[in-house]
Amino acid sequence: MLRVFLFLFALPVAAMEFPAPVTDADYRATDPEVVALGRLLFWDPILSGNRNISCGTCHHPAFGTGDGLSLGLGEGGLGLGPERVMDPENPPEQRIPRNAPGLWNLGAHEFDTLFHDGRIEALADGLRTPMGDEMEAGFATLLSAQTMFPVLSADEMAGHYSENEISRAVRQGIITGPDGAWDRLAGRVRDIPAYAEMFEDAMPGRDITFTAISDAIAQFVEAEWRSDTSPFDAWLRGEGDLNQTALEGIELFYGSAGCAACHSGPFQTDHGFHAMGQPQLGPGKAARFETHARDDGRFRVTGDAADRFAFRTPSLRNVTETGPWGHAGAYANLRSFLRDHAAPRAALADAPRDAVLSDGPFEDWRIMDDPAETAAIAAAIRGTDRVLAEEEVTALMAFLETLRDPDAFDRSGIPATVPSGLNLDRD
Repeated sequence: MLRVFLFLFALPVAAMEFPAPVTDADYRATDPEVVALGRLLFWDPILSGNRNISCGTCHHPAFGTGDGLSLGLGEGGLGLGPERVMDPENPPEQRIPRNAPGLWNLGAHEFDTLFHDGRIEALADGLRTPMGDEMEAGFATLLSAQTMFPVLSADEMAGHYSENEISRAVRQGIITGPDGAWDRLAGRVRDIPAYAEMFEDAMPGRDITFTAISDAIAQFVEAEWRSDTSPFDAWLRGEGDLNQTALEGIELFYGSAGCAACHSGPFQTDHGFHAMGQPQLGPGKAARFETHARDDGRFRVTGDAADRFAFRTPSLRNVTETGPWGHAGAYANLRSFLRDHAAPRAALADAPRDAVLSDGPFEDWRIMDDPAETAAIAAAIRGTDRVLAEEEVTALMAFLETLRDPDAFDRSGIPATVPSGLNLDRD
């Protein structure tokens, strides 16, 4: 639903459409006991193959629920955020191919497609994932199903081939069943009395399976990072004022700059896929047997040539805190990102190389060093370039600042300990 407001700027009166204020009805309900259990599981490294990485390693509130890196290091990394470095004793095989997305408002009903390429989706009759029917059953929500991917990824949480029982099972393709990676992870949790007691209290009568674990984590994420009390939300509800520069930014965003054509709705996303000419870096999205460093985006899901280099429109909630920006994190500066995002063809010719990357023996700029590859990215862009004046960039930045919700960053905090007794990632 949209509401129409009239505001008097230092410009002529503008009649504009804005999203309706967010309400409780926009979200799924959560259970406080399940949320408390999910909080411990989210921060507990027990769900990684080598017991050294938690969900919070790559999705940390200190970095806007991302990891502060353009492309992160999962297994084979040491440390947290931009300070994370390669483990000299067990170096990573490659960087994680895409920027860690934020976790804001994923409990809202409208988030029915996840990942930069939308490869998992909630349908009327169930879930669609690239993992097949056997891997789609039992999850309460799409967000819960999302957790299956990091724990099965050698680069993210499972560990390198053959170095632990989880990575060995993954390599052999044994995911479900008594010897599968999921049951082995669930077994670790079942063997800890404190977790067994918490599950019985929060989910009485339910077996401690991987899907039960993931359902609890999902409810925690939904409750912890709900974000709808920003200054912009207060303004929409008629409960607060915004400064003149932010109002000018709103006029641009929802008006002449056309940002809301894609960044629409209450969370500033149409959940669609658009080729916006973002610079590419890192290993790309490829199977192990492929040697290219390209990321074809949505095309890898649909096989439709029209989807090549198209990526999902991200929500802009707390966007000032979620950098680096872009599906590969090519921009370390949001102001520069805005300027180039409006005129992507021109920007590709002189793309920045200020990405935030841990040192490593990786060929990060193979695509941008190849004129044919950059030309293909540029050719996929739809729409026209719009050169923003500096005062327009300033106004848009002021609006984006109003989407920052300070009350949403640290509701429950990082637990002092987790039942496994393993070390936690702290800022």
